[in-house]
Amino acid sequence: MSHLEEETIGSKTIFQGKVVHLVVDDVRLPNGKTAKREIVKHPGAVAIIAVTENNKVLLVRQYRKPLDKIIFEIPAGKLEKNENPDDSALRELEEETGYRCEKLEHLVSFYTSPGFSDELLHVYYTDTLIKGSQHLDPDEFLEVAEAGLDEALQMIQDRRIYDSKTVYAVQYLQMLALRKQLENE
Repeated sequence: MSHLEEETIGSKTIFQGKVVHLVVDDVRLPNGKTAKREIVKHPGAVAIIAVTENNKVLLVRQYRKPLDKIIFEIPAGKLEKNENPDDSALRELEEETGYRCEKLEHLVSFYTSPGFSDELLHVYYTDTLIKGSQHLDPDEFLEVAEAGLDEALQMIQDRRIYDSKTVYAVQYLQMLALRKQLENE
């Protein structure tokens, strides 16, 4: 065991929900003292950076209750039990936007908030979209939108894009545009 690790000496589930559950762990710290850790357990999620043939990123506009506001995000959703992230990304893209894709590339996976949650987000990229039909969940209400890179950057400044996965997506697209510009010089 590393000199930085905490040993779990007790664990109690406080809340078991449909999407998350909350656990409070008693831990022994590296210095021998004890502390409590509140942990949000999450099944994991996917997010898709989907670029149209007109070089615009697909966004979904939806109300987010924890923020009490409407924001724009890239299409995303939680993993179903035992679901492969690749399959989840394809499913979420079609459900939320009505688009399928010919090719889907996994870019990165990262923990969204490791200070209190174990949610692992898998981010994908596609620019091979095929128009299909949207299949929203019964409790899901959103609008599909598109934004060019300059518009998406302005949306970050205006706080219409206000979540980390979508900010990452816009920065990724900015990096791709810069790379293409450098290759053409």
